[in-house]
Amino acid sequence: MTQTPTTPRDSGSFPRPRAWANLGLVNRKDQRAPALERDTVALAAAPFLTRGVELDALLVAVVDTIVDRLAAERGTLYLVDGRTRSLSSVVAHLPELERIRLDFGQGIAGTVASEGKVLSVSNPADDPRFDATFDRQTGFNTRSMLAMPIWDSRGEVIGVLQLLNAARGLFDADDEQNAIVLANQAGQVLEATSLYAELRARGPVSLDPAEQARVGPSYTFNQIVGESEAMQAVYAVVRKAAGTDATVLINGESGTGKELIARAVHVNSPRRGQPFVKLDCTTLPEALIENELFGHERGAFTGADRSTRGKVEAAGGGTLFIDEIGELPLALQAKLLRVLQDHEFERVGGTQTIHADIRVICATHRDLLAMIDRGDFREDLYYRVRVVPIRLPPLRERGRQDLLRLVEHFVDRYARRHDRAIRQVTPAALDRLLAHDFPGNIRELENCIESAVVLCDGGTIDAEDLPLALRPRRVGPVTPLGGGPRLGDPEVSLATLERAHIDAVLDACDGNQSEAARRLGIGRNTLARKLERGGD
Repeated sequence: MTQTPTTPRDSGSFPRPRAWANLGLVNRKDQRAPALERDTVALAAAPFLTRGVELDALLVAVVDTIVDRLAAERGTLYLVDGRTRSLSSVVAHLPELERIRLDFGQGIAGTVASEGKVLSVSNPADDPRFDATFDRQTGFNTRSMLAMPIWDSRGEVIGVLQLLNAARGLFDADDEQNAIVLANQAGQVLEATSLYAELRARGPVSLDPAEQARVGPSYTFNQIVGESEAMQAVYAVVRKAAGTDATVLINGESGTGKELIARAVHVNSPRRGQPFVKLDCTTLPEALIENELFGHERGAFTGADRSTRGKVEAAGGGTLFIDEIGELPLALQAKLLRVLQDHEFERVGGTQTIHADIRVICATHRDLLAMIDRGDFREDLYYRVRVVPIRLPPLRERGRQDLLRLVEHFVDRYARRHDRAIRQVTPAALDRLLAHDFPGNIRELENCIESAVVLCDGGTIDAEDLPLALRPRRVGPVTPLGGGPRLGDPEVSLATLERAHIDAVLDACDGNQSEAARRLGIGRNTLARKLERGGD
């Protein structure tokens, strides 16, 4: 047995298992196990099966539900580390102990993992497989045990749930049958999370030996993969922000997952049961953004034959996520500032003041301070939306292990989605992925892996299966051709230089305005306006 110096995770606003607070105080001596309902575990976990929720909350819900249904005193969930073939306790009604690690075949839980069978022990003290170390350390008296393997849809054991001390004294045959049903449900729940890629007995991605030696799976938020120091800093701010209604500004390059982080703030907050409404300022013409944001009254404009709610009203009680806030026109910035300061607004064409009970999260890839200097963004709005700043690091800053974990995650996701049996990602393919700087960040990596999963032969992803765009880097200054404007020429206006640069970038992007806007560090709407106005 190996124990590691870790402490129980903090699940923010979610409750920890009741037994952690009431250790030894719950008297279930005369209780009977409640009748087993269909999809008992799935229904309990359903509120937590969403992107961005803290996975600890989901695992606690699974354990508590099974402990209650089988009328046990305590429960421990072990998850399989697919690389080391070991078990690690991730949720336990044993706050006296640190995380426990067991090898396959070690102890009752390790035996269940290796044999893949439910094991009921009526007198643990007389069973040679029982390790009394934990009872001696905690002072707890284990009188009966029921341990069940948790299987995935492939028939592999991905976890073990161990229950201690049946309310009736012993676990009976009905409990064992119910345990199998509940374990199957728990397996379906785990398979729907981003944890699953780590729990498989054999994965196609080989990690470093140091990574393989770590104890237990690493995770924080569902569907947000990565445990690097850079991401841990992000998670720490998300947890703090989630418990408040403070406005959040997420800054990061395109494709870094800003919306996922915004959802994590929302679903781990007291507003998690209310709407999460998104407004993307880059997808709407400037003339329509106000109507989309605030709605309109009947007769406000030609064709407005009825009143319509906007995003602010639709998000009532919940969270409004404004993506690429740097593209919000100046005239609307003042109206948004009023919403943030006074929590009120009027619809387009209306006079009735409407109260806005919302939490606002904003995101941008732009340098808003530079925009303030140019007069493109209100300074007062900037400080109002930047109450809690979160900088989301680009993939190239997150390190080797985060990239490999993301590769593993996306290979598993798209292999299942497209029904492909991917057995290996070759070292050559991994080397090529690690050498690429991923200017498109996680979005580029995800699209690359999905393509490779679909197009590879024989279940092996090799280097040539990776559709990574080659982006030659220019060295030295670019010299204008054909007598074009030159930097430093006192006879050339700033607008002319800007337009020449825009044209050059558009040419390099084969006319793709979205890609050109990304390289220029501006939004597509801003680029379109500059093209219309000649670069000013």
